[in-house]
Amino acid sequence: MYGNGHVPRRLWEAGTGDMCGRYYMDPEAAEEIAGEAERRRPEGAVMKRSGEIRPGDFAPVLANDRRMTPGGFCMRWGYAGPRGLVFNARSETCGEKPMFRDGYLRRRCLIPLSRYFEWEKRGRERLRYALAPEGTGPFYLAGLYRLEDRIPVFTVLTRAPAPAIAFLHDRMPVLLARREGERWLDPGEDPGRILELAELNVSCVPDDVPIQEGIL
Repeated sequence: MYGNGHVPRRLWEAGTGDMCGRYYMDPEAAEEIAGEAERRRPEGAVMKRSGEIRPGDFAPVLANDRRMTPGGFCMRWGYAGPRGLVFNARSETCGEKPMFRDGYLRRRCLIPLSRYFEWEKRGRERLRYALAPEGTGPFYLAGLYRLEDRIPVFTVLTRAPAPAIAFLHDRMPVLLARREGERWLDPGEDPGRILELAELNVSCVPDDVPIQEGIL
C-alpha cells in the first residue's frame, strides 16, 4: 500500500496534528547507514537515500538490531492510526500513551537529517523556512519505531520550540547530536534525561517564495 513512497495528502496530514511533517537529507546525511538500510529494505519498498522526506516515505533509520548493536534499517515514516499516519509523538507524554509507551522504553531510533521545514502564515500565503541545527553534525531526529505487518515504521518526537523559532509553530522536532543520539539508542539510559539534552540552537532561513493557501 505504501511501497511506492507516495501517500495521499489526506493520510499524511491526518497524524497527530503536531509538526515536523517534512525533512531533508543531503546525500552525505545518511551515507554511513544507507547501504545497510538498503540491504534490509522491506520487499516492494522504495527507499529514499537523500532529498525531501514526507510521511509515508521509506528512509534510512539508525536503530538497534537483535544483538543491541546500532545499524541501518529501512523504515516507513508514520505509524498506522485510525485516521491516517501518525508521524509525530509528543515527547512529554509518549511514555504514557499505549501507542508509544513500548517504543519509548525499548525501541528508540535516530533519523539522520540535514534540515527540516516549517511554514509561516502570512494572510493567505505560506512562506516555507528551512531549519537546521547549528554546529558540526551529524544530527538526528529522535524517534520511536515498531513493526506493522513485519514492516518497520517510525514516528518523530516533538517538543516545545526554541524561542527563536516559536513564531513559526508551537512545536519542534527533538534534535540530537551524535553523542546524545548514541545514548538515545542505549536501552539502559533514561530516555527522559536524554530528551533534556536536545539541540535548541537552530538556524532558520526562508527556503522559497510564498505560496497561496491550499496549494501546498
